Amino acid sequence: MPMDYAAELEAARNAAIRAGHEILKLYESFEAIADAPADISTEADRRSQEVILETLTRAFPNDAFCAEETGVGLSGLRREGPRLWIIDPIDGSRGFAKKLGEFSVMIGLVERYQVRLGLVLEPARKRMTFAIKGEGCWTADGELDAVQEIAPCHVSPVERWEEARLVRSHSEKHLTNEMTQKLKRLDYTYSAGIKMAMVARGEVDLYLSSYTGFNSWDVCAGHILVEEAGGRVTDAHGQPITYRQDGSGRIIGTVATNGFLHELAQKCVLHFLT
Repeated sequence: MPMDYAAELEAARNAAIRAGHEILKLYESFEAIADAPADISTEADRRSQEVILETLTRAFPNDAFCAEETGVGLSGLRREGPRLWIIDPIDGSRGFAKKLGEFSVMIGLVERYQVRLGLVLEPARKRMTFAIKGEGCWTADGELDAVQEIAPCHVSPVERWEEARLVRSHSEKHLTNEMTQKLKRLDYTYSAGIKMAMVARGEVDLYLSSYTGFNSWDVCAGHILVEEAGGRVTDAHGQPITYRQDGSGRIIGTVATNGFLHELAQKCVLHFLT
């Protein structure tokens, strides 16, 4: 088990589990919205963010915080600093709104422009994936409050493009070319956190997105999962993804792979950007 950042990991885990319970309470009674828009925000998003911020600020009151839901729970908190928590209270809100189970809670900790800790919880699927810089990526499945067996996870060893499995957003189903048609399998999900967790766990080999408007909370927590599991993450141009001390800035595309196929994957994303 990871030792460095143990207190931070425990706080992030507690925050995510508490948020997960709140989300699932609302999820049970939520009426599915079949045509939910991409920018939908629900009461569950807001309540999840409040719970996460309550938990983390209690543990680390001097840290800075960046979160997707503007203004929710952020009043009076530091918004910029050398230690910045980056939070997406529900990543894949459309997956929540459509009641597909395709949503996650994402919590990342950045120090001096680099991700040091990341956690992705999938409440509906009852699985958590987390990582600490230099200490690997880990997974725990099962009931949120139960004592879970924790196991290391690693990216896949696939080296041939034709054997690779790709996961991407539902919104990019229409983007195909000769390269994507050669792949062994394509999966789709709304949550970037889930997609990067799938790469880290070796369930797929590639996550590609040509979306040019990613915010830090869309990528941060999943980013470290892939890298600590042995993979690679860059933007669409092959540049390392770094994070400002206030979490601002846009990320141009995302390429997360097992490492072996990264250059080909990046080329594939660039094709969709031109």
